[in-house]
Amino acid sequence: MSMNNFYDTLGVTETSTQDEIKKAYRKLAIEHHPDKGGDEDKFKKISEAYNILGDETKRSQYDNQRQNPFGNMGGGGFNPFEDLFNGAFHTQRRRSVPDKVIEVQVGAIESFMAGDKIINYSRQHMCNDCSGQGGERETCNVCNGDGFIVQKIGGSMFSQMVRQACNKCKGNGFSYKKTCGTCHGQTTKSETESIKIKLPHGIDDGQFLRLQGKGDYKDGMYGNLVIRVKATPENNFEKLGDDLIYNAYFDLDGLRTENLEIPHPQGNILIKLPTQFDTSKPLRVKSKGYNNVGDMFVKLFVRFNRN
Repeated sequence: MSMNNFYDTLGVTETSTQDEIKKAYRKLAIEHHPDKGGDEDKFKKISEAYNILGDETKRSQYDNQRQNPFGNMGGGGFNPFEDLFNGAFHTQRRRSVPDKVIEVQVGAIESFMAGDKIINYSRQHMCNDCSGQGGERETCNVCNGDGFIVQKIGGSMFSQMVRQACNKCKGNGFSYKKTCGTCHGQTTKSETESIKIKLPHGIDDGQFLRLQGKGDYKDGMYGNLVIRVKATPENNFEKLGDDLIYNAYFDLDGLRTENLEIPHPQGNILIKLPTQFDTSKPLRVKSKGYNNVGDMFVKLFVRFNRN
């Protein structure tokens, strides 16, 4: 039985550190994200690989399984294909908690300065009064807590395994003797969370930041928080790729000046105005944009009262 090589998917090796794996994932996720024109199937494979390798426990289990995919094959009429097929049903049930995705506005100057940013968002926390159980539970005696039943249809040579949701517990694997008086069986309570993140320089519209374990609580664990960046204008500044755009407004007196002092996140810049004042052509200041490769463009606008 062959397995997907998650290390190859992320472009790392088995000796790579967790930090190296995290950096590789971020780079590939930005490159292949569907919102940025990437391939959706490729992005799903990258996310699947990081879901395993990004967690030390899951990574260790994955490494062990790669080294010995069939486990202990000693006696007793062991059928690896049947056992693996049946085990797939349980693997599907132990899927990870969905990511919580929020959109955060980042101004053009904020992106340039790469400072700290405080983010407030609503988060589902585990209900402490019932320890996230929702109340007093009892295991379903029909599915034995799996939430489904598996039926074998056909003979020994040609058979098919069919999984059906348990009708008694409606797929939960349990029922409540008594629900929690605080969360009323929801297992969670909604609270406002405040976190501080470090913005990377030049972070752009549509990019994502992923914070492990900062998402919602579900099925006994906390999911991840995914922050989707929404780039916004700030103090007449805009971001366009690696270029920094500034909108400069003039009155009649300003048109007669020879030099123009414009603000910049790193300090004001003095620009000599051209002899021909043409508002259709922005002024360019080289290498004053983002990531040491972008430029700064100054758009000229005239605004005055005729009275």
